Parts: sequence; structure tokens; C-alpha cells
Amino acid sequence: MYTFTKQERLCSKKLIDALFQSGHKLMAFPYSVHWMACPPGTLPPNIPAQVLISTSKKKYHHAVDRNRVKRLTRECYRTHKPNLYDFLNINGLTIVLAFNYIHTDIFDYHTLNHKFDKLTDSLIENISKYYPSAS
Repeated sequence: MYTFTKQERLCSKKLIDALFQSGHKLMAFPYSVHWMACPPGTLPPNIPAQVLISTSKKKYHHAVDRNRVKRLTRECYRTHKPNLYDFLNINGLTIVLAFNYIHTDIFDYHTLNHKFDKLTDSLIENISKYYPSAS
């Protein structure tokens, strides 16, 4: 349950374009989260969410810094994923997500983990707002 496999990564160019054009946006400091619900057959079986993680090259000029932010974000998502998956499975939803790190400083793991806890709660709340039957 605490894994992050290739099937859970968002790689489809069509889905990425649709996500940023018609998806919903949520600001949860230090992340900007884009999400979009998908029809049931779009994602692989038993995968309720696919994720894209990005960091701005404009804010982090060195690849080492960008890779560190993405690594920390993946780890935080991996540990908080069961809460999101339980909510999505109970309500029969499939979504695609994009996490974009927008802060100029790199937080340590414990701070990001605490902020990611609030992020998943607000994401679930936001999904419930747009899909009232998913409450």
C-alpha cells in the first residue's frame, strides 16, 4: 500500500493537457495542486489516482535541488496515499493529480510531511465539494 509504482505516475500527454486546461486547482502551501476526475476506464485497473510531480526550473536552477524537492514530495505522497485511496475507492472515483512545488525554500522532510497531511485533507474536502455524492 505504501508504494509508488510506474502505473501510479501520470505520463499520458493527453491527460496532462486536459488536467491543466480543465482541471480544478487547489493552493495548499507550499504546493499548487491540480486535479481532475476521470471516467472509470481511463486509468489502469485498481489504480484510483495517477500523479505528476513537478518543480520550477526558474526557482531552482540546480537539478540537485529540483530532484530533492521531487524526492521529498514523492515520499510524502507515498506515505499519505492510503487516506486518499480509501476515499476514492469508497466513492468509486478516479482522478489525476499534479503537485507543483511553488515555494522558494526547500523544507525538511518532517515539515513537508506535516503540510502534506493538511494537503490531503483539503484535497479530499475539495473533491467532496465538487462531487457531493462522494461525501
